[in-house]
Amino acid sequence: MTPPPILANAGPLLSRYDTVFCDVWGVVHNGRRAYAEAGEALARFRTGGGTVVLVSNAPVPADGVERVLEHTQVRRDAWDAIVSSGDIALAHIAEQGYRRLHRIGPANRDSRLFQRLPGEPALLREADAIVCTGLVDDAHETVEHYRALIEEGVARALPFVCANPDLVVDVGERRFLCAGSIAAEYERHGGAVFWAGKPHPSAYAAALRCAADLRGAEPPRRRILSIGDALRTDLAAAQGMGVDAVFIASGIHNGEVLIDGAIDPDRLAALFAPAAAPPAIAAMTELRW
Repeated sequence: MTPPPILANAGPLLSRYDTVFCDVWGVVHNGRRAYAEAGEALARFRTGGGTVVLVSNAPVPADGVERVLEHTQVRRDAWDAIVSSGDIALAHIAEQGYRRLHRIGPANRDSRLFQRLPGEPALLREADAIVCTGLVDDAHETVEHYRALIEEGVARALPFVCANPDLVVDVGERRFLCAGSIAAEYERHGGAVFWAGKPHPSAYAAALRCAADLRGAEPPRRRILSIGDALRTDLAAAQGMGVDAVFIASGIHNGEVLIDGAIDPDRLAALFAPAAAPPAIAAMTELRW
């Protein structure tokens, strides 16, 4: 696959679109601080009449994502609406009528989702489904800590609701495992997983409905641009919907692509070389106007 051209500025490109589906972690902030240039670019796009839907795999409702945006000081005029994996997971749980949910994840950090689940926490042997927001202790645990749970859940044919399809996340300079790592192993052992977020259709379908509500009509696919830092989630979601995508290299793939803070063309080509790699129309070190 031909690697995407490297851009220094996104302004001329953004002018070709009406709607942006933008990833959050890795594009507009790194979990600790906002990327000021990205916030400015999105705000300028909106000033020109564009609509920005932030699409996050965070395992919390949209108000929890907004809380992190405030904490990292992302400017408020950078987006119109937020679609989160947490909200997608809650909607799926309601649709399926699950009542006895075995919960996996840090109760304090993801309390905004857990508080909105039906019923009380259920033991695995009493559950009708599993919901996972992440590892309980992602600073010290690995997927291996959940081996027995995975085996029992699969043996009981319990549906597994993954409220964050990401495999890993970078917080500052540290990398942590996410719920997707457990869900992938559950699925590998034959378990049924509902993936509440990118790259699965649930995420961009929700974003498209949101954009249609905001703009008064569904935007044509050719006028939607996806911006993200992960091939497996963001770019694959764009490919699945048939919309253009811009790859941000300073996010999850930074160690594979950057040299001294800049995109190395050879490394970029290697990242996009596999036949299965989703395409991008451009690559940037960071999003900037």
